[in-house]
Amino acid sequence: MGKNTFYITTPIYYPSDKLHIGHAYTTVAADAIARYHRLCGKDVFFLTGSDEHGQKIERIAKERGKTPKEYVDEIVKGFQHLWQKLDIAYDDFIRTTEERHCRVVQELFRKIYEKGDIYKGEYKGWYCTPCETFFPESRLVDGNCPDCGRPVELLQEESYFFRMSKYADRLLEYIEANPDFIQPTSRRNEMIQFIKSGLEDLCVSRTSFSWGIPVPIDEGHVIYVWFDALTNYLTGIGYLDDPAMFQKYWPADVHLVGKEIVRFHSVIWPIILMAAGLELPKKVYGHGWLLFDSDKMSKSKGNVVDPLVLIDRFGVDAIRYFLLREISFGSDGNFSWEALVGRINADLANDLGNLVHRSSAMMKKYYKGIVPEPGPERPIDAALREEAANTKAKLVSLMEELDLSTALATIWRFIGAVNKYIDEAAPWALAKDESKGDELARVMYNLAESIRWIALFVYPFIPSTAKEIWNRLGLDDELTAHLLGEVRWGEMPSGTAIRPGSPLFPRIEDEDKEPPAKAPAKSTVEIDIEEFARLDIRLARVIAAERVAGADKLLKLKVDLGSEERQIVAGLAQHYKPEELVGKNVALLANLKPTKIRGELSQGMVLAAVADDGRVRALTVDEELPAGSKIR
Repeated sequence: MGKNTFYITTPIYYPSDKLHIGHAYTTVAADAIARYHRLCGKDVFFLTGSDEHGQKIERIAKERGKTPKEYVDEIVKGFQHLWQKLDIAYDDFIRTTEERHCRVVQELFRKIYEKGDIYKGEYKGWYCTPCETFFPESRLVDGNCPDCGRPVELLQEESYFFRMSKYADRLLEYIEANPDFIQPTSRRNEMIQFIKSGLEDLCVSRTSFSWGIPVPIDEGHVIYVWFDALTNYLTGIGYLDDPAMFQKYWPADVHLVGKEIVRFHSVIWPIILMAAGLELPKKVYGHGWLLFDSDKMSKSKGNVVDPLVLIDRFGVDAIRYFLLREISFGSDGNFSWEALVGRINADLANDLGNLVHRSSAMMKKYYKGIVPEPGPERPIDAALREEAANTKAKLVSLMEELDLSTALATIWRFIGAVNKYIDEAAPWALAKDESKGDELARVMYNLAESIRWIALFVYPFIPSTAKEIWNRLGLDDELTAHLLGEVRWGEMPSGTAIRPGSPLFPRIEDEDKEPPAKAPAKSTVEIDIEEFARLDIRLARVIAAERVAGADKLLKLKVDLGSEERQIVAGLAQHYKPEELVGKNVALLANLKPTKIRGELSQGMVLAAVADDGRVRALTVDEELPAGSKIR
């Protein structure tokens, strides 16, 4: 492999259901790493994909009246749509049902079989279908799967086995000789202990289902999950189809995976490669989980977060930024609405967005939007230039270590330094003194130059925002035509006309801070009839409606409750014109504590139904009943 290439992979995701924000986290992180290395001038190959075989898929497809291929085709389209929405710039999307992959898996199986490292035997063990894993009885927890807690079934069938145990000592020697092979260090230590506890030979074929790649020497068997799935990393770079491409990119620089599958990537996969006579990947990095209220996300717990809902509401770069900044890479991190809104308002709207906006406004005010020729450099200006250079050096070091969160924190420290520079240099004061023209020109030039550097710094993480900043600076070349290592202070062309625009990240106001209708919730909480009786839900006739000034989503309603009139603020402006609600009888939670929303008193809450596609309809009663009628 040439020293100027970089090959990074994500796990290939299993199409048993839609992906959630935890899957998005892995792929966004890999995308940021890939974009960073491209920005450094590397020839990058970034592979992601889908793992489509196995008994679980066969069963789900049958339950839904589809063939396995029909079922996975539908789900995989959803994967690809999500990656497109998240601005994931992968080089190839590998599907394990593709013919090119089947050939590679069969060739690898045949090669290792002929070497004597695969043999036929009989397997008897406890099998968890959702996890697609066999467990010895000693590892079961109360008779259930130790990983997911669901029931297991006792299976006995003829199988082929891979001689994992033969390579245990050799793998341990490799891990000891290559400390960076498994990262972070905590995962490395776990894997060393796992190998030392003794490796069993691996079951690599099944006969009890047919949805898989046939064993080339015995077509009554299909090749079993990990031998099939892991081999995608070879297929995607042309192992059989393009030997020159394979030589160029292999071994992989980074296999980026969730911590729950580190064992398969750092034990099973390297041993398969050893048996096949292939080089081992340079690094397996097991990142932590994205938790929701400190609990692992899973469909069965009802606490998954749909990334598409977040993107539609907050924008793709806000979500990318939150995922990469909030979680210390390698550790578990917690998702919460408060943290997400806090990051958007503080970091993106206040720090970055305000810097770009106020700099553009001053450039327009003092120089009619034209970047001036800078005056002589003063100590305050030199300090800013040095801060930019130091930030670049730290960014490079941290990204090489895959420390994404700290890398972003370092960039934001520079953004803070530029905002502080504005306050200390006080261009508004310089503009009032004609003798300070050179100093003002230097300050305004430095702001444009700092923002140019910031656009390059943030590009791997929030690429569309970086390109927008580049465009607003009036730069007509492509941001990606520049290399991070070659950026030099003072290359912002004087005389460039900037292009001001609306705020990059509008602040999220009070009415936007609640989770969307499709937001995760804990499992349904049961209440008794006495608790329900505490809710005073009444029929209210809308007698007037108007928009709340300055709020896109709010309507101010005047309602008749029979014995009194009240004012209600409702988030219905995107679903109703004000006049459409006048005269309607709506369901109103009348004993909700009054509150102020955007300065307007709200004395209750209009109840509404929310569809999965985001449509909202107020609950109404068509028949004429007296205003104030109790709803039970």
